[in-house]
Amino acid sequence: MRTHAPGPTGKLPLTADMLLTQPSGNLFGLSMDVGMGWRPDQLSGPEILLLSTHGGLRADDGAPIALGFHTGHWEVGLLVGEAARELKSMGAVPFSGAVTDPCDGRTQGTTGMFDSLPYRNDAAMVFRRLIRSLPTRKGVIGIATCDKGLPAMMMALAATSDLPTVLVPGGVTLLPDAGEDAGKVQTIGARFAHQQITLDYAAEVGCRACASPGGGCQFLGTAATSQVVAEALGLALPHTALAPSGQPVWLDMAKRSAKAVLRLNALGFATRDVLTEASLQNAMVLHAAFGGSTNLLLHVPAIAYSAKLPRPTAADWARVNRLVPRLVDALPNGPQNFATVQVFLAGAVPEVMLHLRRAALIDTNVLTASGEKLDASLDWWQDSRRRYELRAVLQRQDRIDPDDVILSPDRAKSRRLTPTVCFPVGNIAPEGSVIKSTAIDPTVVGADGVYRKRGPARVFTSEQSAIRAIKNHEVREGDVMVLICGGPIGSGMQETYQVTSALKHLPFGKHVAVITDARFSGVSTGACIGHVSPEALAGGAVGKLRDGDLIEIVVDRVKLEASVDFVGENGEVFDAKEGARRLAARSPRPDLAPDPALPDDTRLWAALVQRSGGVWSGCVYDVDAITEALEGK
Repeated sequence: MRTHAPGPTGKLPLTADMLLTQPSGNLFGLSMDVGMGWRPDQLSGPEILLLSTHGGLRADDGAPIALGFHTGHWEVGLLVGEAARELKSMGAVPFSGAVTDPCDGRTQGTTGMFDSLPYRNDAAMVFRRLIRSLPTRKGVIGIATCDKGLPAMMMALAATSDLPTVLVPGGVTLLPDAGEDAGKVQTIGARFAHQQITLDYAAEVGCRACASPGGGCQFLGTAATSQVVAEALGLALPHTALAPSGQPVWLDMAKRSAKAVLRLNALGFATRDVLTEASLQNAMVLHAAFGGSTNLLLHVPAIAYSAKLPRPTAADWARVNRLVPRLVDALPNGPQNFATVQVFLAGAVPEVMLHLRRAALIDTNVLTASGEKLDASLDWWQDSRRRYELRAVLQRQDRIDPDDVILSPDRAKSRRLTPTVCFPVGNIAPEGSVIKSTAIDPTVVGADGVYRKRGPARVFTSEQSAIRAIKNHEVREGDVMVLICGGPIGSGMQETYQVTSALKHLPFGKHVAVITDARFSGVSTGACIGHVSPEALAGGAVGKLRDGDLIEIVVDRVKLEASVDFVGENGEVFDAKEGARRLAARSPRPDLAPDPALPDDTRLWAALVQRSGGVWSGCVYDVDAITEALEGK
């Protein structure tokens, strides 16, 4: 046991001016730097903070010592290491910190989901605090992959307006050689209950679904869509979204990002120069062209708010989706359902942007993390060896034509790819709702492109009771499942993927609709209407529905117009106006209540976001609005 040590050798690179003018923290920081092993003569370079969502503990050979929460952050530390080594080789001083993130797949159907969306706000706050806690930083690289950690990272970088920042997406996991993708495999319980699969089959495909150890899921869910949005915003370098985790092309983007942040610093560019109203519009356009997750309707406004930019409204999203064709054929939207790694090989974001540039649908004068205008980046991509080689790999290895994955507008129209989202209103959702209309099974859509449904309501006040009814064969073809108490007040706005995914993979599921004040996974499909506002526990009309009420849903996938209304009870049928009058006369259901397991942390989050504009404002913490409420203004 020792009580003393000789300490590092050498001398700190101090000057008289530093001793006279610098805060003691800056000086002592140098002492700690060499105490951790950094050479004193290498401390003069720019200090760059690497923030990540890394989770778990890996041995040098990659074997798990302690598991992470999910594959999405399991290999992120490799990107941190690659970027750090590159920074050091260029004379910079890298620092590293992490805020790990949960997994919506792991918490589906559990009380862990009550912390999912609130975590995003908390993590963004901690990331911002960590950035400010390195006062001598000259730039920040954020590395994140999945549903909440990546949006949180983007919110933190967006708020760091005075520094150069670069986002490194954590990539995607690979498909199994044989078996099911990570979306479909989450339905083995419901399919087993309906005798669709055997126990042995469930055990086998469940074992293989996450075919490689790192990266986000193989479908275009919230994680993959967030990576696309990060690149579309200009925060990430060209062709970094959806890279296959652990492979050389994935590691290379960390090196390129390290070079980029130093270049931005040398050129005097900061995040405010990259993240603008024009780049925000580009991100919304790319979201539509990819057919992205509806959860980004929560995250993009939050990123905009963090950057002090105007937050897009439902009307803005509707306008973009009417204007922009869907050009990407990916899981879960179809029709052929290519995996995210195959979208990457086909060209991913820059390939889609080439089509959008030709159609004059994006602003190519915006600055990107490369330090170049988007127009120059697309010129590079169009003629790059990388583009031709990767597209050839997809053709040769998977026998897939890249132009079937990322389609031209004319080809997309001929394949009947429909726009992404629209916003049903009606007496059940007077303040709006959202449906991923492109993900409705085309066999239940009319020849005119309109989905029409009338059916009896089956009302559930918890997700557990809803999934139990599905497994017990109590939900039938033609029903309209109404899942309430799932909004911010009731459950922290839980994600209800296990309900929608079960329906997708059951024979009768396409004939069942879902209406909820909760939200959906990015991989959800079907006639699923979420974000119903006001939520049941805020006095919303959806909280007055009863079993057997006749519900009418109309979704025009061509015009992107939709309605959701109560139109009948006790055998009587009436119009939406009369339905609104009757709902207004009804009292809320007596069984409305927040989930008894809802944690106080989430109750606090719900109260704060309600005061900050709620769901349609991005579920942010608007400090001014909260302060005014506390002061009684």
